Amino acid sequence: MARHEELIVGLDIGTTKICAIVAEARGDSLDIVGLGTHPSKGLRKGVVIDIGATVDSIRKAIDEAELMAGCEINSVYAGIAGGHIEARNEMGMIAIKDREVKLADVKRVIEQAQAIAIPADREVIHVIPQEYEIDGQDGISHPVGMSGVRLIAKVHIVTAAVTSAQNIVKCCNKAGLNVIDIVLQPLASSEAALAPDETQLGVALVDIGGGTTDLAIFEAGSIKHSAVLSLGGYHLTNDAAVGLRTPFDQAERVKRRFGCAAARFLPQDDLLIVPGVGGRSPREVGRKELAEFLEPRIEEILTLVRAEITRHGFMGSIPCGIVLTGGSSALDKLPELAEEVFELPVRRGIPRRVSGLVDRVQGPEFATGVGLAIWGSKHRSKPRFRVYDGSHFRKVRSRMREWLYGEIQ
Repeated sequence: MARHEELIVGLDIGTTKICAIVAEARGDSLDIVGLGTHPSKGLRKGVVIDIGATVDSIRKAIDEAELMAGCEINSVYAGIAGGHIEARNEMGMIAIKDREVKLADVKRVIEQAQAIAIPADREVIHVIPQEYEIDGQDGISHPVGMSGVRLIAKVHIVTAAVTSAQNIVKCCNKAGLNVIDIVLQPLASSEAALAPDETQLGVALVDIGGGTTDLAIFEAGSIKHSAVLSLGGYHLTNDAAVGLRTPFDQAERVKRRFGCAAARFLPQDDLLIVPGVGGRSPREVGRKELAEFLEPRIEEILTLVRAEITRHGFMGSIPCGIVLTGGSSALDKLPELAEEVFELPVRRGIPRRVSGLVDRVQGPEFATGVGLAIWGSKHRSKPRFRVYDGSHFRKVRSRMREWLYGEIQ
C-alpha cells in the first residue's frame, strides 16, 4: 500500500479503547481519511499495566485505520494521561540583547523558565508559553521584534513519570510505530473541541475518559492550568455492575445504551433486561434504577472537578463555562446535571475544524484522537522516539497480507 507523506496519525491510547485517526494535511485544512478503534485491554487509569495486551490492541486499531485510509502507518502522535501527570506554572526572565527581542531571546527565556528542579523519575513533556512581558508591559503573545530591556516569559510545564511515558513509547515501538511526539490528552482534545473565542475568553475542558478525568483551563488564548483526577467511566461501569448484579462487560453495554446521568429525568415505567451473574437468569430492571447507581459517581466526579477549579481561583475566569469530552461525557443528560453542579453553561465537545470522514468522528469520544492529528499538523517534526526494527516487521506483515488477499481473490 502506498504511503502518503502528508498523512498525520493521532493515536489515542485510552483505558477503554485504542483509537487511531488518520488525517491528510491539505494546506491549512485537515481531512479525516481513516479511523481504527479497538477495545483497550492493557491499561488501568491511563497507565500501561500489560505491554503485550496494549501492543495487540494498538496493532488491531492501526490495521483497521490502514485498511480504511489505504496507506501504511509508520509514525504517530501518541496521547498520554494518568494520575502521574503533574503541571505547574513557571516564569523566566532575561536581559534583552541589543534592546530588540529576537527569536534567540525567546528561546533563551523559555529555557530559563523551565530550568527547574525535576526529580529523576519524571520528565518534561510540554513547555507551553502562556504570555510574555517586556519592561512591565504584559499580555504579549509574540514578542519578536519588540524593543525593551527585560523579557519575562510565563510558561505552563507538564511532567510525566518517566516509566509511564517510556511504556507508551515501548508499546508503540513493539507495534512497529515511530512516536513523533507524546501529547497530553486534554491538550489534544482542546485542539478539536474548543473554539478560538472560547479559549480567549476563558473556558474549562473536562475530558471524562475510561480511567481518568482530565481538566484543562484556558484563558487569553493559552492554557493556564491542567490536572488529572483518577476517576472515570470505569468507576461508573463498576457501580452499575455491582448495583445491577450483572457482569462488567454487560454493565458497560447497558451503561452506554441506556445510562442517564440523573434519575429524575426518567419515567418509572422505562424498563430494560439485564443479564445475570454466574449463569443466573436475566431480570427486568428500570432505567431509572440504573441512573440511581450512576448519578452519585457522576456527581462525585463533577464536584471534584469544580473543587479543583475553585482551589486554583479560576471559577470566575471561565465565562464560556465547561466543555465535556471523552467517551463517558456521551451519557444522557450529563450536560444538564453538570450545569447544576458548576452553575455555568455546559456543552459537549465534538471534533470541529476538520473535513473528510466527519460523520465517523462526530462524538466526544473521538476528540482526543482528532485533536492529536490537529496537534501534529501544527507541530510537525521528526520522530523523537524511533523504532529501527519495526519497519522490517511491518513490511513482512504487509507482504503476507498481500499474498493472502491475492490467494483469496
